[in-house]
Amino acid sequence: MTVSSSEVQRAAVVIVASAFGADAIRRDGHAVWAQAAARAGADGFEVRRELFADETDAQPEALAQLGAHIRAQGAWAVYSTPATLFRDDGALDSDALRLAIDEAAALGARIVKLQLGGTESAVATDAVTLDRLMSGISTSKARVVVENGQLKAGGTIGAFEALFGALPEASGLAMTFDTGNWHWAEQDPLDAAKRLSRHVAYVHCKAVMGEGARRFAAAPANGDARFATLLSQLPNDVPRGIEYPFIPGVDVSLDADAARQVARIAAF
Repeated sequence: MTVSSSEVQRAAVVIVASAFGADAIRRDGHAVWAQAAARAGADGFEVRRELFADETDAQPEALAQLGAHIRAQGAWAVYSTPATLFRDDGALDSDALRLAIDEAAALGARIVKLQLGGTESAVATDAVTLDRLMSGISTSKARVVVENGQLKAGGTIGAFEALFGALPEASGLAMTFDTGNWHWAEQDPLDAAKRLSRHVAYVHCKAVMGEGARRFAAAPANGDARFATLLSQLPNDVPRGIEYPFIPGVDVSLDADAARQVARIAAF
């Protein structure tokens, strides 16, 4: 039997905790749903700090227990925090970076993800700031990535280009490319992929339905050529995270839909 190149190069798939529903995660805890992610065939599970039921969930011992549980399922962890790498005035938030790195280390995460933040146009890229940033990142065992958010502040192509253009190649910082968030920030996802692809180390996968404030994340449609073209512009050897809701129905369980979506995202 001949193995195709697409099978050999299958991207690792991560299930983002929120795909199971924010209320379910807060009610049951991440550990329960990490098991569901493993049953679905996911390689990794993204822990979302904002979905902790209590601040005690973010304490080192609790994170270590959760990380051990995820690894026991045969999966690895991503740690996501809603904290921004840069403050509203564009200045580096070293405390937020340090806390995210420390919490990710306690979890044993492979990747730690923050939002970019900053002003609507830029973040600080002076030499002192960049030195502090790289020094902070150098303490992390996890890959540090910043994600494009749904606001213009931290969600424009230009801000990411300016930051990565100012950093040396070996800065240690990479990007989470969210395929859907660009729409909220009124940016062209395909243009973003062409300009930022070489900095991408993790992809958040979702399609977007609706318009304006009524937009919402959804699974890419079968045969979605635009989504397939977008992914083709991004590295095919980086993990792909599912960040749209699983939809159980009369004829399909939540577990079955999760497994189906893992297979679909791996195959795109």
